Amino acid sequence: MNSIKWKFISFPLAFGLLTVLLILAYDSYRRGYVGEIPRGISEFNILDTPPACAAWKQNMPKLRDPIAHEIYIKARKLWRSKAEWALTREEATQILNGVRDAAERGDWGARALLARFYLQGLGVLESNQVLAPIPEKAIEIVRTGAELQQPWALYDLGVAYQHGYGGVPQDGRIAWAYYAKAAERGSPEAQLALAEAYGASRQIEKQETMRMCAFTQRFGPAASLLGGNRRAVVGDFNAAILFFQNGVEFGDRDSALTLGRLFSEEFWPHMGIKTKPELEVLGIQVDRERSDRYHEIAQALEINPI
Repeated sequence: MNSIKWKFISFPLAFGLLTVLLILAYDSYRRGYVGEIPRGISEFNILDTPPACAAWKQNMPKLRDPIAHEIYIKARKLWRSKAEWALTREEATQILNGVRDAAERGDWGARALLARFYLQGLGVLESNQVLAPIPEKAIEIVRTGAELQQPWALYDLGVAYQHGYGGVPQDGRIAWAYYAKAAERGSPEAQLALAEAYGASRQIEKQETMRMCAFTQRFGPAASLLGGNRRAVVGDFNAAILFFQNGVEFGDRDSALTLGRLFSEEFWPHMGIKTKPELEVLGIQVDRERSDRYHEIAQALEINPI
């Protein structure tokens, strides 16, 4: 979802940690639930055929009000120009006002970002905090998007049910129903959530299918996971490096860090006798300049993912 950036389109938990939590959650989601599956979505059954590969762009409004969108992009650009702790109070206020204005004008990207602000607040220091977290308001926005079947909102509502906040009860069964619906509508985060659930149940073909669905949408974490699989499980270093390179292009910090390690002096002493020649054939060897460059890219992506 490049036009609105992963940094805020889902509730910004570290994706690796979220994946682990999702796997654990699926493992135990049948232990009980507090509500019925909402109308319009179906219970997720891990034995069913995975949803067809869809793209989020196919299921979002085709037109956006140009004035609202311009206001939103300007505010987002300022927000993503530096780490949040480095924002001045004046800058944070300008960002919040711009996003609110664009959201009120109907821009869905602004609504998604405003939901993020209400969930986590805006301004991480006492000197620049202009909005304290109000999870209930975040959920109001997310529910509106979910009623419109927008992929980002369906996924985020699933996260809310998974963890229980903003007035939403913790209910793993409903959470996974929303993840499945979001994946069906093209949410790459939801597609990866299903992929890892399939992997945890040893349905590797389904896992690969869902990972590739997310990858084809230029979702960085999918590239990183596919690269890790090709390297550690398949032993295909060439394919792994290509996935990691794609991950960097897609804005994935972990992919950049992995490539940085491949060229680092600290990495090579731990390589096996058979592995070194395989990497050298691919042009991978100690190269501090390239290693440093990838680490610099990773630092930049931490603040401003592509």
